[in-house]
Amino acid sequence: MTEELLGSALVEEATKKSGLVWVRGTGPARALWHVWHDGAALVVGDGPGEQPLPGLADGGTAEVTVRSKDKGGRIVGWKAAVRELAPGTEAWEAAVAELKGKRLNAPDGEAMTARWARECRVLRLAPSGVETALPDGSLAAVPLPSPATTRDPIPGGLPRLLLKRRGR
Repeated sequence: MTEELLGSALVEEATKKSGLVWVRGTGPARALWHVWHDGAALVVGDGPGEQPLPGLADGGTAEVTVRSKDKGGRIVGWKAAVRELAPGTEAWEAAVAELKGKRLNAPDGEAMTARWARECRVLRLAPSGVETALPDGSLAAVPLPSPATTRDPIPGGLPRLLLKRRGR
């Protein structure tokens, strides 16, 4: 019980403090800006000028990875239950009120909530209580094959040109 409470406290605090979370639905993981509100991460997107939310379907699940705001390293990962909030509902209004304060550089200012209701999706990613284990190895992708090469050795005379004193 204590481990479960500590795990949920870690998920909440890390997600609150992070500006971005990496979310993987059915496709590749994407960095999404979010707001933590009422025990869940809220995201808005899939409309013109907003972040894409591919692979996140109402009633589905997602894997959320939270990074450190300071260093950018992974802190915690958790499973989320995805729920789309219907425009005009009490839950949607509360979510949009929180999201509106965090949305930077909105092209339409105060009218963005009406645009979100018409053209976007607001999703609630609620932790399902299952914390994902951090990987043991590197998750770095193998570079794709390319005809590009590393740089050639520098020409022999270049150091003299670069270190030559001016004004002799």
